Amino acid sequence: MKKMMFALAATSLAIPAAPALAHNTGYRHSHNYENGVNYWQGDDGRYYCKRSNGTVGLLVGGAAGALVGRAIDTQGSRATGTILGAAAGALLGREIQKRRAEAKCR
Repeated sequence: MKKMMFALAATSLAIPAAPALAHNTGYRHSHNYENGVNYWQGDDGRYYCKRSNGTVGLLVGGAAGALVGRAIDTQGSRATGTILGAAAGALLGREIQKRRAEAKCR
């Protein structure tokens, strides 16, 4: 019963806020896709595009770096190699993905 009352209270708070979330973003609705990149024109006449923030590269690079670091560090518990490899791989993967996105979206 407590869970149902909590869900009802949360829903009653969220419903009045829904129209406020549907605000004008200042962008026209004409989108153009070129080379897999989404471009659109703002109300100010400037063109904008969606850029990647590097999250996927961070995750994939971290996982790959952890595996490589674990394989390289063969002494003891291998935790140090795994952690250092994950950190280095995450930074490298994020940087690679962001640079690829900058080349596509200028």
